[in-house]
Amino acid sequence: MTLVDAHIDADIEEARLHSMQQLNVLDSPPEDRFAQITRMAKAVFGVPMSTVSLLDRDRQWFKAVDGIELQNLPREQTVCQVTVARAYDHPDDPALIIPDVSKVPAFAAIPQIAADDGIRFYAGYPLYGPGGHPVGTFCLYDTRPRELTTDQEAAFRELAAWAQREIANSDDLERAALVQRQLLPPPLGVVPGWSIAAMCLPAFAVGGDFYDHYPWSDGLVFTVADVMGKGLGAAILTATVRSAIRAASRALDAAGHAAADADLAKVVETVADQLADDFAGTETFATAFHARLHTDEGQLEYVDAGHGLSIVRRAAGGVESLPGGGLPIGILRDDTWDSARVHLDPGDMVVITSDGLLDLLPSGHESALQALFADTSTPSEVCSMVSELVASRPPIDDVTVVAIRRDDAG
Repeated sequence: MTLVDAHIDADIEEARLHSMQQLNVLDSPPEDRFAQITRMAKAVFGVPMSTVSLLDRDRQWFKAVDGIELQNLPREQTVCQVTVARAYDHPDDPALIIPDVSKVPAFAAIPQIAADDGIRFYAGYPLYGPGGHPVGTFCLYDTRPRELTTDQEAAFRELAAWAQREIANSDDLERAALVQRQLLPPPLGVVPGWSIAAMCLPAFAVGGDFYDHYPWSDGLVFTVADVMGKGLGAAILTATVRSAIRAASRALDAAGHAAADADLAKVVETVADQLADDFAGTETFATAFHARLHTDEGQLEYVDAGHGLSIVRRAAGGVESLPGGGLPIGILRDDTWDSARVHLDPGDMVVITSDGLLDLLPSGHESALQALFADTSTPSEVCSMVSELVASRPPIDDVTVVAIRRDDAG
């Protein structure tokens, strides 16, 4: 790669942009923890300007700017696009340091450089997101040509490492992502007469979706829920909602045979009451589809709390949506919900998804789910299809799917 070559393979660029989105930093308000870095950089190096930025698809966005008025520069008018591209070809030495950028023809016409008092010295170091993709830069600028001594280059890399820790929080994100994956239930194993598959793919390192399933006295319990929001904040509330639903559901089952006749809506109402203050304090809510399956009879009882994304594919042909039944949890205090029932004959399959899947479909409408699953006959086929969609178009929201099929008789 030459000094000014900023080409990044299209597939790698999509992965890089997804990595940047996972940080959940783009277009966020200014924060002093980043401003401290740029202030320190100006003092240490005696330069008039320093920045911390992210490189989006067609713009450079600045998280911290000190000494220069910059924001949302066109990507093609930046030197930092070369710094980011360089990270792939020179991973051991990714810093781009140019004593006088006005002498580089490819950069000379950039407005911030072409001005009489414009930028001359440039030093950029890539910043990385989840998966190791370069997503932005930490930079020094001067209005006069200069070079960095060996000691100054070392200090420059140390400040870049500080910016890296702040912008990525990689250790915390990785730990949170690991914990969230571990909270997903293990596969159910063999359930005589039934086939089951489930998946949860966070759009960011951690997410606000979850699914749960476990045995109960007459069969199986299933939950798919989606807490409003993304990232760590949503993930914290997701763990709380999951635990509350599971606890309430198991308390109902612990009541013994009476549980079989108890209204499933009581589980959702108990959770809503228990978490009312938490939802109010965080100004958020959660949609949920909570169900229990009588495996011997093929009857599925369910409560839809504002979720609205569930279909039944009939063995005899046709796909139908299950009607919803109320507001999301956390919208109104003391709200109530109704339970509903659907019978699954041999060969019938119910599929519950989160709304992140809609973003991957051309129409983005609930009816598209019916068309999507019309030709899938098994839960494994459902999950394979969704995995292919996610691989072809990285999601901007979490994607969760649970598919349950009653096996053919005989």
